[in-house]
Amino acid sequence: MVAFARSPVTAVLGPTNTGKTHLAVERMCGHSSGMMGFPLRLLAREVYDRVVAIKGPAQVALITGEEKIVPPHARYFLCTAESMPITGDYAFVALDEAQLGADPERGHIFTDRLLRARGREETMILGSASIARTVKALVKDVEIIGRPRFSTLSYAGAKKLSRLPKRSAIVAFSAEEVYAVAEMLRRFRGGAAVVMGALSPRTRNAQVQMFLNGEVDYLVATDAIGMGLNLDVAHVAFASLRKFDGRRTRRLTVSEMAQIAGRAGRHHKDGTFGSLGGED
Repeated sequence: MVAFARSPVTAVLGPTNTGKTHLAVERMCGHSSGMMGFPLRLLAREVYDRVVAIKGPAQVALITGEEKIVPPHARYFLCTAESMPITGDYAFVALDEAQLGADPERGHIFTDRLLRARGREETMILGSASIARTVKALVKDVEIIGRPRFSTLSYAGAKKLSRLPKRSAIVAFSAEEVYAVAEMLRRFRGGAAVVMGALSPRTRNAQVQMFLNGEVDYLVATDAIGMGLNLDVAHVAFASLRKFDGRRTRRLTVSEMAQIAGRAGRHHKDGTFGSLGGED
């Protein structure tokens, strides 16, 4: 059992599939109130559903740019980072995927929450081990705890679309590419779920549920799936290694590739990753 008493602010850092978010949810539910900030609407929704199952719908709020469910007496708030009501008084506060403080577009939001969002009794910062030095420099008296990955992640090389293993996620970097890959998968393999930010919350939730329920064995998504979604993916295939980041088209960084590929494998189940090969 990890002791958290030495510092009111704890940074739990490590690669994907280390149980960081699960640990934070457990810690929050042990307090009288709490708030967690996430990088994705889908991830906030996923954790909201988990906390509702523990605490009941009357105790739990969801606040994102698209959805707002706030019961009158809610004590636990699950939010996107931009929607975190940081002026409130919460016993526990956590910020997930804090390494987004380096993002050119959203970095100022995550840096602000890193510096100012605090729980009355406990604060947790979750993220990649790459930000350990930055967190130490910015947060006084922070206690840093490393978390090892639960399972092994292996490179599986290039695979043709028609030969991808079941429970694969194909990651693309434009809406056109997502829909093109999904259409080819429907022809080759019978079906695929599509997940990207341009979809409505209801549609996105329904697509994720299709994949989780096993109605389809393939998921085509933007790189948003790298941000902590628990999708029971066995293999991640990159449709491309280049993306438009809002300013220019560039190659993915090593840390971005690792974050996305790391979605393969769940808990102690090993995962693989690779690229998408040519057509049959």
